[in-house]
Amino acid sequence: MRDIDIKTLRIFVAVCDLQNMARAAQQEHIEPSAISKRIAQLEVDLGTPLLLRSRRGVQPTPVGVAVLEHARSVLFTMDRIANDAAAFAGGGVGHVRLIASASAVAESLFDDIASFMRDPDNRNIKVDVEERLSRDLVRQVRDGMASLGVCWDNQDFEGLQHQPYREDRLALAVHPQHPLAREESLRFEQTLDYEHVGLPPSTAVHTMLRQFAARMGRRLSYRVVVSNFDAAFRVVAANLAISVVPLEVGGPYTNLLGVKVIPLADAWAERRFAVCYQDINALQPAARRMVQHLVESAVRAG
Repeated sequence: MRDIDIKTLRIFVAVCDLQNMARAAQQEHIEPSAISKRIAQLEVDLGTPLLLRSRRGVQPTPVGVAVLEHARSVLFTMDRIANDAAAFAGGGVGHVRLIASASAVAESLFDDIASFMRDPDNRNIKVDVEERLSRDLVRQVRDGMASLGVCWDNQDFEGLQHQPYREDRLALAVHPQHPLAREESLRFEQTLDYEHVGLPPSTAVHTMLRQFAARMGRRLSYRVVVSNFDAAFRVVAANLAISVVPLEVGGPYTNLLGVKVIPLADAWAERRFAVCYQDINALQPAARRMVQHLVESAVRAG
């Protein structure tokens, strides 16, 4: 198969977005006949039709939809390469790519990143933040797909260097009319008689809670599984289930939705996060400054 050029991918994305060859040609400043020729050659190179053509326009085939997703990813990466190079050429000081677990994203991470970016000395540093499962996060940092990772420190960091970040405590979110709502502190075992709402089984907190329930000879009963903490709090507010959540995340929801958040007294419910990276000495200056800022922010927060 011949190498696929970036211009052809950009044209293919434009055609799929606009669903019209003529409008795509106008947008990309190219003749419609040239677009047709490029798309036809791409179909030959890949050995399969990518577009369904009709009088009303064009639509991607099922294979075309898959190619479209990859094309968007490639173009995004190429644009980031160009932007990084332009930033350095224009006097910029770097670009930090950071990936974080759901718990880290839901808590203070964005506040700390915002304070980093507000510093006049960092005004030319660009920051990308993406959410990942903890186990995937460690692998992607190790493989060089991101400079920094922030996750719970109970992970196997697989040789990555890491420093302590912030701490939190797990708590139980309950509806004010729930039988447990009268308690001021709870042990996890007390929650196992009730139905929970939780994050997907692939997340670190789901795995940990299942393991601790098993050690007690019990099992967690999930009535609902949701993708994020906001959805979990809304299920709790509907009095459909209870949920183990980070205490710090729960604060705004006590006023917004009227739920009660009760700290868990178990020793393991106190968690520490870590910032991980391949080698502090090999990091770009912008990433090293970010690590220093995150660690210092955690120290100031106690």
